[in-house]
Amino acid sequence: MRYALIIAGGSGTRLWPMSTKELPKQLIPFVGSDEQGQGGRSLLQIAMERLEGLLPAEQIYVCAGESTKQVMLDKLPGLTEDRFISEPMGRDTLNAVGLGCSVLKHKDPDATVAIFTADHIIEPVEDLLKIVDQGFQLAEASDKTLVTFGIAPTHAATGYGYLQLGDAIDGGGFVVDQFKEKPAADIADGYFAAGPEKYLWNSGMFVWQASAVMGCIEKYAPENFAKLDDLGKNWDTPERDAKLAEVYPTLEKVSVDYAVMEPASADESMTVAAVPMPLSWLDVGSWPSFADTLEKDGDGNASSGGRTVHVESNNVLAATSDPRHLITTLGCEDLIVIHTPESTLVCHKDHAEKIKQLHGLVGEQIGEDYL
Repeated sequence: MRYALIIAGGSGTRLWPMSTKELPKQLIPFVGSDEQGQGGRSLLQIAMERLEGLLPAEQIYVCAGESTKQVMLDKLPGLTEDRFISEPMGRDTLNAVGLGCSVLKHKDPDATVAIFTADHIIEPVEDLLKIVDQGFQLAEASDKTLVTFGIAPTHAATGYGYLQLGDAIDGGGFVVDQFKEKPAADIADGYFAAGPEKYLWNSGMFVWQASAVMGCIEKYAPENFAKLDDLGKNWDTPERDAKLAEVYPTLEKVSVDYAVMEPASADESMTVAAVPMPLSWLDVGSWPSFADTLEKDGDGNASSGGRTVHVESNNVLAATSDPRHLITTLGCEDLIVIHTPESTLVCHKDHAEKIKQLHGLVGEQIGEDYL
């Protein structure tokens, strides 16, 4: 049977101060809101809704932190407790993916699982579902095939990993010759110049048979496999909570790309297949990428959640969680201004990637209450 697993963990520190421990970025209703902050949807809500045309609700699972479980269940009526796979703490993507696939494999030995993340906006949805169905077919045809999806680069991005493509394969897609880490600017220029026939952005979305990916984890990361497999076996037993508390903190933190996809692409017994996604794809992991979801005025200014007045300002993002709050700028350029009742961030766009570092300093110098 086909399943979807949405990975919705992560602290969202690059979207601080709106993203907090109590309301992480996946649950902030800021996508598509009007000037008064009404009518917005969260990234996790969008991720679940776009799968409605692909799978029944009972086959869509979410993996996220135990600390966010209740708020996610409260805010997402379509999500039920039996489809929430909880992590006691974040241990990177190999373990989130491995835990979810282990649980599904022990529930259904024939499970084929599509992996999504809760911070993407992808349009048009109809085209996405057709491409994902193609990925399901490739994965279902062979337990030696792991499928990933690649996005045609729109610029020489240094913030994404890349897929280096090889030969075309039957059923659509291409063999992935290599996974490339986030490149330096000059290398990214070369990838972009080579074209999407040779390099695609790594989307972080996958499809595979649950037994196939667990077999790869056993082969390439055996210590993680033994613990994840044991958790899957005990998921629907009274031992689950005790096992999670005992085992999960001991798992090595490692990404699924590094632990599974990279060695699988070099393994002659496996095929890593990339299916191109010629779609509008946005990874909303930072304030500049969030600004790209908003309409802009004639000077490139974008606003969300409240009222704004810009005078002689250009390329400013102004957002607030309070619909009554007014943000004004005068003579500003390339700024990010984010307001919440507890904190205000003012940041040049060129420093947006350092917000995670700032978040850590706030915790050290001011206290956890502001995080």
